[in-house]
Amino acid sequence: MVAQGSDKMKALALKLFEINAFKFGDFKMKVGINSPVYFDLRVIVSYPDVMQTVSDLLVEHIKEVKLSAKHVCGVPYTALPLATIVSLQQGTPMLVRRKEAKAYGTKKLVEGIFNAGDTCLIVEDVVTSGSSILETVRDLQSEGIVVTDAVVVVDREQGGVANIAKHGVKMHSLFTLSFLLNTLHVAGRIEKSTVDAVAKYIAAVQINSDGTFVGGDKPDVVGANDLQRTKLTYESRASLAKSAVAKRLFNLMASKQTNLCLAADLTKADDILNVADKCGPYICLLKTHVDIVEDFSEGFITNLQSLAKRHNFLLMEDRKFADIGNTVSLQYAKGIYKISSWADLVTAHTLPGRSILQGLKAALGPDASKERGVFLLAEMSASGNLIDDKYKENSNKIATEGADVDFVAGVVCQSSKTFAFPGLLQLTPGVKIDESVDKLGQQYQTPEHVVQERGADIGVVGRGILQATNVEQAAQTYRDRLWAAYKDRVAK
Repeated sequence: MVAQGSDKMKALALKLFEINAFKFGDFKMKVGINSPVYFDLRVIVSYPDVMQTVSDLLVEHIKEVKLSAKHVCGVPYTALPLATIVSLQQGTPMLVRRKEAKAYGTKKLVEGIFNAGDTCLIVEDVVTSGSSILETVRDLQSEGIVVTDAVVVVDREQGGVANIAKHGVKMHSLFTLSFLLNTLHVAGRIEKSTVDAVAKYIAAVQINSDGTFVGGDKPDVVGANDLQRTKLTYESRASLAKSAVAKRLFNLMASKQTNLCLAADLTKADDILNVADKCGPYICLLKTHVDIVEDFSEGFITNLQSLAKRHNFLLMEDRKFADIGNTVSLQYAKGIYKISSWADLVTAHTLPGRSILQGLKAALGPDASKERGVFLLAEMSASGNLIDDKYKENSNKIATEGADVDFVAGVVCQSSKTFAFPGLLQLTPGVKIDESVDKLGQQYQTPEHVVQERGADIGVVGRGILQATNVEQAAQTYRDRLWAAYKDRVAK
């Protein structure tokens, strides 16, 4: 028998979190409102061991609650692989319910061999209101099939059990949302504030099977969802980050009280070192373009690392990798710059797809002692750039889905809507106290605008500091204004 408190269930809960099967942030739901937690169990098809474990526990649960039926049917489409494995393990014939009838052939909604009066057990991955289960029940019942029970992986506890019960179907869940959250909290994966924020949301947002809300009125989602990325402090977001270097940067920003990145786009090594020394106390990140340094040397890197350690900031090489995985791997680790040996972070375009992450990680090899990460470019501040909404959407998926998300520290973008996951940092370039556009199309925005309106977590300042009469005073001014804008954003 399997129980929610068993070690096996707790281990699976932690594994689902590790593979990003559920996420925290601000996600649009089918019923038209946003949620602070999102379950995407589709990812388990890429982890056969996890899918096998989930299926094994479903079968154990079916035996535990003594469910029996002549057929098993998965709610399309995410639950179909799970229903298939359950069917094979139990030796129970499977039925397949289509979302829409075929326009040719038999035009069936339900595929498989069955007779009127046969019983069928429904398998589902995640239940919110229960509407998807009820749609499947309706189509099965239209064929004369009897449905009395459904087994699900996760019950979000938003009314699904009661809604389904009204139609004569009893729901049995492996996990409740409360159990998952408490397991993660006890294991130190999320803070108590995250558990409380989701609990507050769930209590406020109960949903009927037709998509309306219990009580009739649409709930105050803005008030109910306290896990919107721009409402959270850096400290609380550090606990949600998948990337080790992102965690370090979040905590550095919080302790040092700075969200300023200095773009040291200078061509002489001594000039970069000089400005890094003067501005170091006020920055969290120093951004370099090492290939424009005319007198580059290993000594320059050694001195730069010493300054980063002395003043407590991280180094980011703004290389903007954009080639195939093998080439990127060589560009990152080899050549005269050997970027992977000293840069805590790099930037990369998502144009090559997920292979860009695989190439960068491959360059590090087995040396797990290096905390390294990447900022993926989803948007640019140059006027007339060719990035469109589809590109931004795909960049977000690369940043938040798949096995390599632990290497992604954040996203370079211009809008808080580009991504929702609070464990990632938004890096926004083009910050200048005097808004303007330079002769080469670079668009500038004030510190307050990029943080409060654009959603930036880190503002990148270059010429606004480098061309100042007193670079140290300029850095302090930008630090103060960016940090004040962040504090105001969180307070609101």
